[in-house]
Amino acid sequence: MKSTKKKKTAFKIQRRLMTELPGLGKAGALERRPYPPGEHGNKRRKFSEYALQMEEKQKVLFHYGLREKQLRRFVHVAKRTSQTNWVDTLIGLLEMRLDNLVFRLGFAPSIPAASQLISHGKVLVNGKKVDIRSAVMKEGDVISLKDKAYQGQTYLQAKQSPRLPLPDYLVKEEKNGVETGRLQSRPGLGHLPFAFDQGLLTSFYSLNG
Repeated sequence: MKSTKKKKTAFKIQRRLMTELPGLGKAGALERRPYPPGEHGNKRRKFSEYALQMEEKQKVLFHYGLREKQLRRFVHVAKRTSQTNWVDTLIGLLEMRLDNLVFRLGFAPSIPAASQLISHGKVLVNGKKVDIRSAVMKEGDVISLKDKAYQGQTYLQAKQSPRLPLPDYLVKEEKNGVETGRLQSRPGLGHLPFAFDQGLLTSFYSLNG
C-alpha cells in the first residue's frame, strides 16, 4: 500500500510539472494522462513568468529529492565556485551526489531507493561504507555495494529494468558477477535527464538570492 501511494504521488508531481522526472522512479507518468491533475486535455493553462521559474526549480527539487534549503545551499556553492555558468556547475554537483550516482549506475531504480541503500549502510565508496546520501563524490571515486546488496530486491529490480542509460561521466565494470562504478569525469548541465530551461532557473535565483 505504501509503495502504491508513493508511486501515485510521484506520478502526480510529474503530471503537474508536465515532465518525466527519472529520479522519481518508474516511467509512464504522462502516458495515460498527459495533462496536469484536475485539468482536461482541451484546457490550456496560463503562466506568469514567476510561475514558470518556480516550475523549473521544482523539477530540480523533485528529481534529486532535495529540500528548499538544500538546493539553495548548492546554488550558493555553485555561484561561488563557478567561473562561467553557475547552473552547469550546480547540476554537476547534484549529479555527483552519492544517491544520484547509485541511481545513475543502475544500482537502484530511483533516487529515493538509492538513498535507502545508502542510509542502511549498503553502499561503499572506495571500499568504505558511506551512509550520507548527499555526499558529493570526486573524480576517480569507485562506488559499489556490500555483497548481500547485490542479491537484494532493490538492485535486482534496477538491473532488470534500467531507468536510464549509463551517462558518459560514469564507467561500470563487472567481475565475478559484481558490478562497480567509477566517476571518470565531471558531469554538467548536458547530463540532466529531463527537459529544462536553465534561463528560468537563473532568473529565479537572480531575483530570490
